[in-house]
Amino acid sequence: MELNASTIEAIVKKIVSEMDTPAAKADDLTIPVGISNRHIHLSREDLDTLFGAGYELTPIKDLSQPGQYACKEQLTIIGPSMRPIEGVRVLGPIRKESQVEISVTDSFVLKVKPPVRESGSLAGSAPITIIGPKGIVTLKQGCIIANRHIHMSPADGARFGVKDGDYITVDAFSGTKRTRWFDVQVRVSDKFCLEMHVDTDDANAVGFKNGSTVTMVKE
Repeated sequence: MELNASTIEAIVKKIVSEMDTPAAKADDLTIPVGISNRHIHLSREDLDTLFGAGYELTPIKDLSQPGQYACKEQLTIIGPSMRPIEGVRVLGPIRKESQVEISVTDSFVLKVKPPVRESGSLAGSAPITIIGPKGIVTLKQGCIIANRHIHMSPADGARFGVKDGDYITVDAFSGTKRTRWFDVQVRVSDKFCLEMHVDTDDANAVGFKNGSTVTMVKE
């Protein structure tokens, strides 16, 4: 039997509607990836030292996580090698403690030994010096390599069957060098939206770009 145009259109709409049901979405374990370049978070005190008393950051771009933004301000970081890395972006808003996040490759340039840590876990982390237009700050601790982690909302946590602080495995198959990442930390909050964060070393190793995806492995 030959189908007319209106019948075909109705069938297509039905198929699309069924594909977009909550049940279908519940089976989707795909997670978008954001690539995090080296950056700096500043405390109020250190912001004043580096840029002058009362200085306010200048937002230029909202980041994927609500309330987070890239700033116009850039700084120089330096370690024992005395080889500076310039143009390190400041991210806002200001934090209780200053934090510098770099890659392993950066650590070779600076000759620092930062631990792999969750953001904000700074006790015993590496020292580093930050140079600004109005002053210099030497952190006794605060330089880390951020662990691979996934931000998600409570609704996403329920859909993936995970809770805050869990560690999962993901397949990184959308790049040019397929691999599997283990021990990826899950961070669940009503302030987060779904996205995995990796640094430039990890992204380059698998050929990822912003917009690449990973898939949670059910174990």
